[in-house]
Amino acid sequence: MKKVYELILLLFIVASCSTNPENDNSFSFSNGNTAEYDEMGEFQTGDQYEEYVENPFVYTSEAPISTFSIDADGASYGNMRRFIMQENMLPPRGAIRTEELINYFNLDYEFNGGEHPIGLNGELSGNPWNSENKLIRIGIKGKTIPESEDVPSNFVFLIDVSGSMASEDKLELLKNGFKYFVDGLGAEDRIAIVTYAGSAGVLLASTSGTEKNTIKNAIDQLGAGGSTAGAAGISTAYEIAQENFIENGNNRIILGTDGDFNVGISNREELIALIEEKRASKIFLTVLGVGRGNLNDAALEQIANHGNGNYEYIDNPEQLRKVFIYDYSKFYTIAKDVKVQVAFNPEVVEAYRLIGYENRILDTEDFEDDTEDAGEIGAGQNITALYEIVPVGNVSENLPAFTVDFRYKLPDSDVSIPIQLEIFDEAKTFSESSDFMKFTAGISAFSMLLSDSEYKGTSSYSQVLEWINSTNLRDEHGFKAEFKEIVTKAKDL
Repeated sequence: MKKVYELILLLFIVASCSTNPENDNSFSFSNGNTAEYDEMGEFQTGDQYEEYVENPFVYTSEAPISTFSIDADGASYGNMRRFIMQENMLPPRGAIRTEELINYFNLDYEFNGGEHPIGLNGELSGNPWNSENKLIRIGIKGKTIPESEDVPSNFVFLIDVSGSMASEDKLELLKNGFKYFVDGLGAEDRIAIVTYAGSAGVLLASTSGTEKNTIKNAIDQLGAGGSTAGAAGISTAYEIAQENFIENGNNRIILGTDGDFNVGISNREELIALIEEKRASKIFLTVLGVGRGNLNDAALEQIANHGNGNYEYIDNPEQLRKVFIYDYSKFYTIAKDVKVQVAFNPEVVEAYRLIGYENRILDTEDFEDDTEDAGEIGAGQNITALYEIVPVGNVSENLPAFTVDFRYKLPDSDVSIPIQLEIFDEAKTFSESSDFMKFTAGISAFSMLLSDSEYKGTSSYSQVLEWINSTNLRDEHGFKAEFKEIVTKAKDL
């Protein structure tokens, strides 16, 4: 009987992997990878991810106000790309965070902030995957800092050199990236290097940015071996950053690791508590995740979220250039604790759904609570959020204006500043919407297809390509063109 059961199970798995890839989340392996699934049927990689969740539709009559923190991370996109382009498989659902896929890309939002360090924009259009609903796009643009106004920086590299970092796609990749970073340092910038394995140590005391060879020679000395005392490294890095703190300057720790903490404080909640304690020092944090097989994505994303920071995943040399060269200005925070709040009128909106930002949802009262942490935005950076709304039946095609409230703090302030955006319904179809709407909606649909969302509607990979191809956005470094290749390959997988 057992053999019959095993045969039936095998036939079921084969059949499941043979379905139409256009609207299915089946996995196909062309590089010899062996699939492992947990008891819930979730694909297992050895990496650690949060349990997959998705924002549901909320009835406006029950909860008319939606509040969330912005998220400037891009790690989920790099990790997704690695699965599809290098591993020849679709990523597990827990690896997909829609907001990080959207915010990976540089969009040329106009900066119209005036006296504020952030500019706002938005629009409303038809919904391409559900014709009965509409989409609201909310855009934020960080102020660009001219080179003449650059403030001096106090950086601390915090580098995991434990045994798990020994592969080419981990420590060696990071070493190359840090060298790119050093090339961008100015005469008033300083950098220190802290390493951690079984214990933490200072490899390089805080050194002037003019001493590039000295800094690069220290980076070349890095080698992997031993266990991972992550908490000790974090504490030492903050101590060094505090000792060299620059008033009115840019003070930041850059952590490079696979997140495999296994010595000292290794519990994620305790690590987050440590980071929350340290963020009061007004030192910002950038987290760089690397590798596969033991990547603790869940912990790294939360450490960045709770540490006034951002999280990126490094999967290839071009991503190094993006983080350390093309997006260098993002290391300069221009606004922190940025929150968004939308009040929906039950008379015109029956229900709404925030697409992505699942672990960034805030309570209504958190919006004006200046002790409540939220996300940061770097110089020149853009943030986008989409809502799918269900209009009330028999309402006119043109909806009233939507008022979106924001609050932010200046980097060295503890008091938030309010700002508003009005979004008007001009009865635009999706095809009449801006390229920004088409591109970000296309990414959202792609994310829903990867995660087999119950809200994906009529979306397909072919349609995503059609929507993306209809745009004409600047693509200086080819990342938008690369996205089309990713969608095409995902369709085949």
